Amino acid sequence: MTTGGSIEVGQIEALEREATDRLAQIADEAALEGWFREFLGRKDGKLSGLLRGMGALSPEERPRFGAAVNATKDRVTAAYEARKATVGGAALTARLAADAVDITQPGRPVPMGTLHPTTLVTRELSAIFALLGFQTIEGPEVEETRYNFDLLNIPTNHPARDKWDTFYVGSRGTDDTVNEIVLRTHTSPMQARTMQRQDPPVRVIVPGRCYRYEATDASHEAIFFQLEGLAVDKKITMSDLKGTLTEMTRQLFGSSTKVRFRCDFFPFVEPGVDFSATCAVCGGKGCRVCKGTGWLELGGAGMVHPNVLRNVGYDPAIYSGFAFGLGIERIVMIKYGIDDIRNFYANDLRFLEEFAGTRI
Repeated sequence: MTTGGSIEVGQIEALEREATDRLAQIADEAALEGWFREFLGRKDGKLSGLLRGMGALSPEERPRFGAAVNATKDRVTAAYEARKATVGGAALTARLAADAVDITQPGRPVPMGTLHPTTLVTRELSAIFALLGFQTIEGPEVEETRYNFDLLNIPTNHPARDKWDTFYVGSRGTDDTVNEIVLRTHTSPMQARTMQRQDPPVRVIVPGRCYRYEATDASHEAIFFQLEGLAVDKKITMSDLKGTLTEMTRQLFGSSTKVRFRCDFFPFVEPGVDFSATCAVCGGKGCRVCKGTGWLELGGAGMVHPNVLRNVGYDPAIYSGFAFGLGIERIVMIKYGIDDIRNFYANDLRFLEEFAGTRI
């Protein structure tokens, strides 16, 4: 190799020593990136610059010089990769240490929601009646007047059909008959719908939301939940109704609970009764909740009216049945000692959190 070539080879060796010495002193990733651009960068790197100066060498020296530069470049690159793993690993270890999480510590508890009290009692009632052979079904909240009134033996002049008691939302029908649409005032329309769909025997309960146009106070709401019950078969009597409601009440409030039945009138039953249970607060001794009587009214019931059976195509000479209706909020108020029905719809978490952990 010529003297000029020897000088060039000396430059290669000197550059390699400079690169490796500088590389050994690097302690962070930013400095490592700067070193890479200075020595191994494709455009401005010092080793790449040596290759661009090969034009000054003779044709005989160029192959040996190029091979020497490439060999040096390979060694420097290998040293860079080794140092990169060390510096990068240290940085990663430092980041992991800064972000460390002690997995042995207990996790923060996740707030759990709970079912609404009306849902809790509805599920409890469904479970009780399932044991008594009743199926739980649901029906439409927007109902036709023929199901809400006509088929249930409620005549056109009945006060319940007045627009001051019922929400009317529309009408449909022919020129001869106008079938108005209402927000259902009770869950009883499912009596007619169910009996139209199937032949006896029938045993169903129907929980759901109902609507009535009335002022709101501590014991009344325009929106409330009701549970309807219906049983139709041959030879069903009032004794079956009384036994069913007595068992339901004792399942809800305890085996010592007593039930009272008194005559009452409802258009879709004959005879009709209201039924009450001994006060769950005072045990029947008399208190503020039961107004000193020892009894709390739960709902209305009775034997299905023969007209209702005829309206759905059942023969009242062959079949009989009983029906009952319960106000679910009223049962919740009795069961949990709640004195204002408006609490159920106030969306007050302080009230709703009282039922956290309650499961049916």
